[in-house]
Amino acid sequence: MADVPRCGQVIPRIAAELVIAMLSIATWNIHKGFSQFNRRMMVHELRDRLRALDADIVFLQEVQGQHLLHAEKHADWPVQPQHEFLAEGVWGSHAYGRNMVYNHGHHGNAILARYPILHSHNQDVTRLRFEKRGLLHCSVAVPGLSQPLHCVCVHLSLFGRSRRFQLEVLANHIEASVPAAAPLLIAGDFNDWSNRAQGLLAGRLGLAEVSAGVTKHPQRSYPAALPLFRLDRIYARGLHVEASAVHHGVPWSNISDHAAMSARFSIKSTVSAT
Repeated sequence: MADVPRCGQVIPRIAAELVIAMLSIATWNIHKGFSQFNRRMMVHELRDRLRALDADIVFLQEVQGQHLLHAEKHADWPVQPQHEFLAEGVWGSHAYGRNMVYNHGHHGNAILARYPILHSHNQDVTRLRFEKRGLLHCSVAVPGLSQPLHCVCVHLSLFGRSRRFQLEVLANHIEASVPAAAPLLIAGDFNDWSNRAQGLLAGRLGLAEVSAGVTKHPQRSYPAALPLFRLDRIYARGLHVEASAVHHGVPWSNISDHAAMSARFSIKSTVSAT
């Protein structure tokens, strides 16, 4: 016969985790909608590939907000800014951070989301006048999360000293703006050839690169045809990584010089049971 607890006996409670939702994301440097070396305008093929990823939240770099010369040259150049054209009918919320401005247009970073974007802020992290950079920070209301998910889209400098400055600004911004217990994603083109970002983001902010695993080396993502360099990253905190992938080779390499990266997370709730 099974043991029956005696009167007054303390019954241990066992904590269990239940998966209550899934979240998928993607990041891609879209090269302003042109193929490598600007040979062909690929913005329509880009939209198709992006939708095939079926991500809930998308982090985009080198997004063309406006380009009057391209609009004159290409009959099928979208009337809307690229982030609106890409988001239309799929991602109901979007934010754009204008970084590089010139006479005929501007480009920057963008975040597209299926869920409401509650707040967005573009933080200028320019170190060199000829290389304008920004950090686009959005808070997103994701079902299953008890507090907003903070999403930061980055495109860092090609130069080491500037990247170190920008990473320090990023860390300071996160510590000042994001609660320590809040879920956090930082994704984009880090241009971090030597993986210097790992120590700061992991040690100081408690983030983990989703594709690195036990090796602590992110997967290669550039060039998209045959990746050799680990430039593009997805860092996460407060979410459970289920899978990650680098999308390279044809047809991805026909669209941009960077491979797209994606990841899937589970959102878990801890419950106690007797």
